[in-house]
Amino acid sequence: MIRWIIIFLVIAIIAAIFGFGGIAEGATDIAQIIFYIFLVLLVLGLLSRLFRR
Repeated sequence: MIRWIIIFLVIAIIAAIFGFGGIAEGATDIAQIIFYIFLVLLVLGLLSRLFRR
């Protein structure tokens, strides 16, 4: 999942450099959504591991 965040972040940076505003915004939004999903899954995984012990 981190791979997808990095891919969309790179797409957003490249699009921003070349001035493609809509593409950069879309890639940034997708990267943020995937990041937040990953963050929630990380917290849930840590909590489940904490309660198992």
